[in-house]
Amino acid sequence: MSNDPHFKLEIRPISAADDAAIKHIIQQVGREFGAIGEGFGPSDPEVEQMSKHYDPSQGSQYWVAVLNDIVIGGGGIAPFNASDSVCELKKLFLLPESRGVGAGKALTQTCLEFAKQAGYQHCYLDTLASMQSAIALYRHFGFEQLSEPMPGTEHNGCDVWMLKTL
Repeated sequence: MSNDPHFKLEIRPISAADDAAIKHIIQQVGREFGAIGEGFGPSDPEVEQMSKHYDPSQGSQYWVAVLNDIVIGGGGIAPFNASDSVCELKKLFLLPESRGVGAGKALTQTCLEFAKQAGYQHCYLDTLASMQSAIALYRHFGFEQLSEPMPGTEHNGCDVWMLKTL
């Protein structure tokens, strides 16, 4: 985090007003890493209106990272494969120019705290081997790499699967 007094990073639940910005970010970062088309998160129908697909009373929540009043990324938690004990870290994406300011750590921490409070025992994620900084972030939080995807994984275009005990 910056010591700059003008640096203001906020992590807050998504609202309908954030839908267009987060859609743009998810699709832009997806293109950056070749995660486009079927089998990748940026092509999921929920990306059109992320705020409508996450409900804390249903064990899911999506947050946006806002830097100096501009949405720079987001990330969320949702049940994995209709499980009560396993959740998924979903669609954690940050604009390239906003990486390195602590937003990824803050989003991940917020997501994992929600997951624990919601009673999940494990958190799963899938990503791409080319997303090395994201993988390093996940390892920092205690995610361990799996040799294959968990049954029920939607994103068959991903080549890295990780799991964390909460």
